[in-house]
Amino acid sequence: MKFNVFSVLIFTLLFLYGGSCLAQDNNSIDLIPRYVPVDEELHNKIVALDKKYFDAYNQCDLEKQASMYAEDLEFFHDQGGLNTSKKEIITSIKENICGKVTRTLIEGSIEVYPINNYGAVEIGYHKFYNNQEPNAISRPSKFIIVWKNENGTWLITKVISLH
Repeated sequence: MKFNVFSVLIFTLLFLYGGSCLAQDNNSIDLIPRYVPVDEELHNKIVALDKKYFDAYNQCDLEKQASMYAEDLEFFHDQGGLNTSKKEIITSIKENICGKVTRTLIEGSIEVYPINNYGAVEIGYHKFYNNQEPNAISRPSKFIIVWKNENGTWLITKVISLH
């Protein structure tokens, strides 16, 4: 196979250009600003609600969990799909979580953004530990919770759980 100087030059330029594009893509994470709460009071409120909900989750306090869910709850699970039945979600937690699974928050991971005339969205990372599989590795997973403020009562209206 014969290569001429022009072919080698074009190949070299394409190689260098492609490499510079990859370098730019890898460095674009540097362009994402570090999270700073827009509203510190709201952030602290949602972090406290997260703790309240997941303390109830870890202690199998189904009544407390149910009281924090809106009636029109939408629960999206990357593996289980969508569930819109509050009763089914509570039953599923009772049957599959209580006494078996513990959730821990990745400290400092929660971001909170206000939603005007509605409430807030919470984004964070947590881990789940299954005592039925004590040697299983627990990896951080992302979650998103939409909170609605109804006259001072905060309710979970949407959950997106990713594993």
